Amino acid sequence: MDLNDLMIDKSALLYGFSRYLERGLVNGNVLIHKSLIKQLEDESNQGLVSSEIALDEVKKIKEVTERILVGFEIINDDSRGKEVNDVIREYCLDRGCIIVTADEVQKKICEITGLQHYFLQPIEQQLSFESFFDNETMSVHIKEDTVVKAKRGKPGNWMFVNLSDRPIISSEVKKIANEIINAVRFVKGSFIEIERKGSLIIQLGNYRVIITRPPLSDGWEITITRPVVRKKLEEYNLDDKLLRRLEERAEGIIIAGAPGMGKTTFAQALAEYYMKLGKVVKTVESPRDMHLPPDITQYSKNYAEIGELHDILLLSRPDYTVYDEMRNDEDFKLYVDLRLAGVGMIGVVHATSPIDAIHRFVNRVDIGTIPNILDTVIYIHSGNVAKVYTLEMTVKVPAGLKEADLARPVVEIKDLISGNTEYEIYVFGEQTMIVPVNRGITSSNMEIRISKIVNNVIPNASVKYEDGEYVIIIPKEEIGKYNRKLVQRLKKLERKNNIKIKIKLTD
Repeated sequence: MDLNDLMIDKSALLYGFSRYLERGLVNGNVLIHKSLIKQLEDESNQGLVSSEIALDEVKKIKEVTERILVGFEIINDDSRGKEVNDVIREYCLDRGCIIVTADEVQKKICEITGLQHYFLQPIEQQLSFESFFDNETMSVHIKEDTVVKAKRGKPGNWMFVNLSDRPIISSEVKKIANEIINAVRFVKGSFIEIERKGSLIIQLGNYRVIITRPPLSDGWEITITRPVVRKKLEEYNLDDKLLRRLEERAEGIIIAGAPGMGKTTFAQALAEYYMKLGKVVKTVESPRDMHLPPDITQYSKNYAEIGELHDILLLSRPDYTVYDEMRNDEDFKLYVDLRLAGVGMIGVVHATSPIDAIHRFVNRVDIGTIPNILDTVIYIHSGNVAKVYTLEMTVKVPAGLKEADLARPVVEIKDLISGNTEYEIYVFGEQTMIVPVNRGITSSNMEIRISKIVNNVIPNASVKYEDGEYVIIIPKEEIGKYNRKLVQRLKKLERKNNIKIKIKLTD
């Protein structure tokens, strides 16, 4: 297609207009308005990654036009106080040149106003970074002046490996960044999620891309992650107690774990599980990187205020909302508000232990509402469910306190599988306490300890745990051996571990 004067807008720069020139897909003299150059300069100085990439593209276009012998001109006319796209359209209207764009909105405006325009169709190309990935690669880490590295393996079981023999230079990193931005238009399910000063987050199909540049980082850096494992809930081989709880009772769920342990993978499996049960499921993500069926609507926190998401979720009435990557006060407040409004919530938080996840709520809500907000905490380690806690409210004397008049509301944190209370939350003075119970000793371990103490004196005695008590069964003929020293040791054990021990005689 022969063209005369081509006026380039920012979108055409971002989608690699120089490639269209080189391949002969467009022909003509290239015009770039000085107001666009000034905008790109200002934004680049502010740290916007896309603007620096666009400025690099201007340089490439100049080099290509010199090589293929077509005109290149930077237009300078009075544009003070005007928006750049308005300036471009006014100039093209007056001079009859053609606007080259990759922006759908710009295309529509041109069609409405009758302006000549050329809409750049996507050029599919092989992305160079894809050569760094194999079936086991979780993420690729590219930083200028360093060797390209990758995490290979599975969540919780991976290793860092070098992918090149020499450090990659800044221009090569920028070239990869440019490829990624160009590819957003032709890779299905791709979009620029967030652009801030110094950083750019892109969802490129299955890849999540984070690009940073100085001064935010000390050099150009690209981190590309990809889900290696996509599992169904059935593949986790969950305990029947947990499956029943998820299906019948759990509505305030927290999925906790350290970074890279498989929290989001489990949350994704749980979302699909509820969808198959006929539940309405939605997600709140920042950025959107879960891969879910179209039946599950995914909302981005970056494109809406917290209040707007609150209203949307309340009015659309989902049965469950998956809140991925809860980090700040706003995230926790939205989780709490929706949960108290009756929406089933599944929150994903970073935590080095399951109790740390509960800590994140303790200072944000009243102790009396905690069991209504959180009822199930699932801790993920190395891609599997390592621990499940349930939370229940009761009134009792907290573990470690003796006087009956110290009874108060206590939140018991129990291991779902064993049923043992491992922590208690209560208010002491003005401080909210999270206190370990029995120092983590399980009922079976405690039975062994009591048996050792008793069997040293009464070899035929046995110990069993029933109805919250440890029962020492002693044959009648052996009761004479039950001496004062043994009694004192057992009472000391009771006090120290806040347990109850009783004696039962048998014939």
